[in-house]
Amino acid sequence: MSGDIRRVGVVGGGQMGAGIAEVCARAGLDTVVCEVDATAARAARDRVVASLDRAVRRGKAEEADARDALARMVFTGTLDDLADRQLVVEAVVENPAAKTEVFAALDKIVEDPGAVLATNTSSLPVMRLGMATGRADRVVGLHFFNPVPVLPLVEVVSSLHTSPGTIAAVRDFATGTLGKTVIRSQDRSGFVVNALLVPYLLSAVRMAESGFATAADIDAGMELGCAHPMGPLKLADLIGLDTVASIARSLYEEFREPLYAPPPLLQRMVEAGLLGRKSGRGFHTYDRGRPPGPDAG
Repeated sequence: MSGDIRRVGVVGGGQMGAGIAEVCARAGLDTVVCEVDATAARAARDRVVASLDRAVRRGKAEEADARDALARMVFTGTLDDLADRQLVVEAVVENPAAKTEVFAALDKIVEDPGAVLATNTSSLPVMRLGMATGRADRVVGLHFFNPVPVLPLVEVVSSLHTSPGTIAAVRDFATGTLGKTVIRSQDRSGFVVNALLVPYLLSAVRMAESGFATAADIDAGMELGCAHPMGPLKLADLIGLDTVASIARSLYEEFREPLYAPPPLLQRMVEAGLLGRKSGRGFHTYDRGRPPGPDAG
């Protein structure tokens, strides 16, 4: 039950990991964020502080509540500090080897055999991560969306080994404790949202790549003609072009459908470090100090 989970760990303090940790702490949970080292842990703390400050400025949180949330959080560069956690959410880079390594390590470190090990992966098979542990029945996909404090959706993804009790526990946790809306997905690359979203984004990239229309016109067309809150190339920039390419590769590997293959332009931009908002330039140019708006991720 959601009330049983009071001690949460998050592995990875980037944009997604920091957001997951923030919503957990704001929900009153004892939250530990683990990064690769002390320097990265301090950067993760800075991300959470900046997000809480924005929430206070915008009237989304009281200053006292933001202070209390931060006080519930510990930022560390040592994975062993997650030993007593009841739920650990992995939110590291979307790379199969990196994620598998984290799960193999957590399996040895997390002491409670009933603890849940969850992944925030956008597209990788939950089964693969579960099989890196000796507790595949307690491994589950718990996919949040960016920015986590704003967007209400969580995808809960079960592998062939995930137990009904694990699914019930994370569903109750996401809805009852965090106040999120849950949708269920089977363990297929992309799950529900990205399996629908990413082909759309890739179509927009191909349209720009071919010279059919400019990035600005493609985005304006979908914003003003279809009432989308953000055009596809702006959205790709916000998600991160490296993340979009990684999800596309995972989808193509699973389904072998041409519409999932990352276009050459997208791959060249990633190789050039043109990753979107986080690098200051993608299909559009950005002020890197400007906070991102809502998107899927």
